[in-house]
Amino acid sequence: MTHRLILASASPARLSSLRSAGLDPEVIVSGVDEDAIHDDRPDLLARALAEAKGAAVLEQIDGDVVLVACDSVLEFEGRAYGKPATPEQAVAHWRRIRGGQGVLHTGHHVVVRRGDREVSQSRIGSTVVTFGDLTDDEIEAYVATGEPLVVAGGFTIDGFGGPFITRVAGDPHNVIGISLPLLRQMLLDLGVPWQSLWRPGLSIA
Repeated sequence: MTHRLILASASPARLSSLRSAGLDPEVIVSGVDEDAIHDDRPDLLARALAEAKGAAVLEQIDGDVVLVACDSVLEFEGRAYGKPATPEQAVAHWRRIRGGQGVLHTGHHVVVRRGDREVSQSRIGSTVVTFGDLTDDEIEAYVATGEPLVVAGGFTIDGFGGPFITRVAGDPHNVIGISLPLLRQMLLDLGVPWQSLWRPGLSIA
């Protein structure tokens, strides 16, 4: 069975991860005001943000669909960190986390709608990340690339930030923004085999 697959996220990294795994989702951005959503627990905040994005996009579409929504939050010393708002905030953020360890939480919300039947599931992927002890010059240079301003927690492992991450304990895909093993299990729980979402004619040849 062919499924219409929608990614409710503007993240290029999430889209790239899914495409690299053989999927080719449509992208619909939710437009949710993330600042209006709060939770004292960073992991539950990530899940709430993903659910809000999914709900907002689902209202815009009709018919049968598999919808995937995600959002990521860095937990460091018990606090939640999203995208730094300014370069100055990004510099201060990196001076705080350098040499330390945090947990990147990604909320995953999946909805499967077939006819008048709709099922959904929300789960959280959490990966421990250890940050290198960057010099002030390295921090300034990294922030000047602009990358820390567009990603949760102000860092990546698949871009300019990769050399500054010394250890990852858990699923590295989750740090990029979407845990492929977790997503596969969620889809399976909802009756959608992962391979049914592969784009037609998939081959590495």
